Amino acid sequence: RCVLKELESLGKALYGAKLIAQRFQIRNCSHHKHPVSGSACLLSMIEESNPHHFFIATQDQDLANKVKKKAGVPLLFIIQNTMVLDKPSPKSLAFVQKLQTTELVPEHQKQSIVQLKEKEGLAKQEGEKRRKRKRAGGPNPLSCLKKKKKKTEQGQEPSTEKKKRRKRKRNRVKAEAVQSVQKSEEE
Repeated sequence: RCVLKELESLGKALYGAKLIAQRFQIRNCSHHKHPVSGSACLLSMIEESNPHHFFIATQDQDLANKVKKKAGVPLLFIIQNTMVLDKPSPKSLAFVQKLQTTELVPEHQKQSIVQLKEKEGLAKQEGEKRRKRKRAGGPNPLSCLKKKKKKTEQGQEPSTEKKKRRKRKRNRVKAEAVQSVQKSEEE
């Protein structure tokens, strides 16, 4: 609401921006009765930890620098006709790193895990390193191929002798019947 009030007060020069801003969902802020500047209102809405997970889209460099000082607030801006999501600020990266180390496993649980590992003998010892054992491999698959027989004139002859050709048997009954029919027609 504060941004819309500020756009109204700036007059006809920013009428198009006001129309675009009116299309978006309007979030209620604590400045309902006494509006403040748009950048101050946006900064108050993201507070310390950005509980509503807002993105801030601005071309104002002062506001962008203030937003970068807060962790977990994505920043959008426009370059030519393209919307660009700014890379995470160092403050955001540090915040995420802190969350990963502390919230995944609490400190007292880390200590109890280390103690249990020592009791069971699973703790890593610095001096001892395991070597990877080589497994016995099989023979080379190319050496297991069957030997090819050399083609020679002598070698081809026995192979033809061994092969027996099957001759097709004709059905003599049908052939005899056809011959008898032909003889009877001739007579």
